[in-house]
Amino acid sequence: MDTTLQVKLGEWSELQVDAQAVRTAVFVEEQKIPAALEWDVMDAQCLHAVAYDAQGKAIGTGRLLPDGHIGRMAVLSTARNCGVGAEILRQLMAQAKIRGMQSVQLNAQISAAPFYQREGFNREGGLFIEAGIEHVHMNKTL
Repeated sequence: MDTTLQVKLGEWSELQVDAQAVRTAVFVEEQKIPAALEWDVMDAQCLHAVAYDAQGKAIGTGRLLPDGHIGRMAVLSTARNCGVGAEILRQLMAQAKIRGMQSVQLNAQISAAPFYQREGFNREGGLFIEAGIEHVHMNKTL
């Protein structure tokens, strides 16, 4: 991991602007997911993580839902393959464990499944379509 990387954890009210900027760039602009599908009422109930580079720019984000789902994992294209996503994921998993969760789960875009497998997640079930993209359900015991 880049030692200049900083990950902040907090509520939507605190991290919304930065998390939205990353999610808009990755999901709406890059992956062409309709903006209406990207935002939901769960954001206000989640623990959010936002990664910042050495210049203080938001470059990645993810969220932990109250039921142990990890979602909305996104890293700007210019910051991929540098450990940003892994650090966000690890911090969200650590928070899940602190909160007494025995496991975490997520719905991974099929292209991201190998990343999650490297982090100890196991695939469950077959492929399904979410927001027009193939996904697979994955889980990990903490």
